[in-house]
Amino acid sequence: MSYEEPTDPAAYRRRVQYDDTATSTLDQSLRAPVTTTGPLPAVEEDGRDRLGVHLGWEVVLLLATGAIAFLLFREDSAALQRPALDSLLVLGAAIGLLTLGAGLSLRAGVPNLAIGPIALAAAFHYAENGDRGLVPALTPALIIGAAGGLIVAIVIIALHVPGWAATLAAGLGVVVYSQLRVAPVDVQGDWDPTGQAFLLFGGFALLALLGGALGAVGPVRRWVGAFRPSGDPARRGGPATAVPVILALVFSSLAAVGAGVILAAGPNDPVVPGTGLEWTGIGIGLALLGGTSAFGRRGGIFGTLFAVTALTLFLDYENRRQLEIALFAIAASVFAAGLVVTRLVETYGRPLPAGNGEEWNAAASNGTWSPDRPETWNAPGDPQPPRWDDGPWGATR
Repeated sequence: MSYEEPTDPAAYRRRVQYDDTATSTLDQSLRAPVTTTGPLPAVEEDGRDRLGVHLGWEVVLLLATGAIAFLLFREDSAALQRPALDSLLVLGAAIGLLTLGAGLSLRAGVPNLAIGPIALAAAFHYAENGDRGLVPALTPALIIGAAGGLIVAIVIIALHVPGWAATLAAGLGVVVYSQLRVAPVDVQGDWDPTGQAFLLFGGFALLALLGGALGAVGPVRRWVGAFRPSGDPARRGGPATAVPVILALVFSSLAAVGAGVILAAGPNDPVVPGTGLEWTGIGIGLALLGGTSAFGRRGGIFGTLFAVTALTLFLDYENRRQLEIALFAIAASVFAAGLVVTRLVETYGRPLPAGNGEEWNAAASNGTWSPDRPETWNAPGDPQPPRWDDGPWGATR
């Protein structure tokens, strides 16, 4: 079909834009108006994160830790010397294990709200069975904790339910075990963790730094945080997300068991009945305060270590000053501060935008392409028709 110069621009425009039966029409993508001005639509995140905001916040945490240590030293210099230092390190190791478990579950997108009740149940179990020895008393608790974490992980993956909801339900079930005690339980074992205080706290510090370093590696961070909420939850699944969810919940449950045993054996005081939810608030709150995002995946390197150290020092300082602050109040304060840090991390932890809509428009056109001109024609030998916006009628386009 040969091309004929149109005499009516309006008729020509209707023919090339709306005649679906013509064989020499514009590409289908040009039948609708093309708009390239204004901001670009939101693009789904690809897992790239900026670690600078984490490092900056960790400097603030380090300074805060140093300030609390100075206040504690000024209150009582013996607090940072042995044997008081051993008890301080043991408490820090227990809180650190809770925080490690909470942080990993947060990174995996399945925050484990059962860590506090699990820790309290493990404390009761050790208090009642510690006279059998550390290993015989600890082994059944570890097995039950790992099995419980695995079952909850399977429920989350199979039913595509939120991790916080499934773990909260599991935690409430564990609370029933602790509520069977109506009076404090004396610790029967004779294991004294203060003898391994430096080893316990050093082990926690090593795990915290190793986990933070691995989390800074892009592929590892994206793999662990593959369950991070985005889009339809029913479409999340498969081995890519199942494995980190299982590992996170099993590890966090085991860490909670270890923390409970250390808390029971450390001060050698009776284990008091309760819910353990205050320790859930402490663990997750410290993980958030350390820079781990409440939405998953994002996290720092040194934040967990600094946050745990700061709170451990503050608890000792608060006890020596006899401030008598409820542990629930401390947990709520830490949790609230952690939510603020999450907003900071989410706002400044994502990559910088490539540019606004006008910059993209200029880059896309590159000075040669225009959505108003046909790109492809069925008859390449025919001459290009003139632009219909050329001339006095172009202003009405």
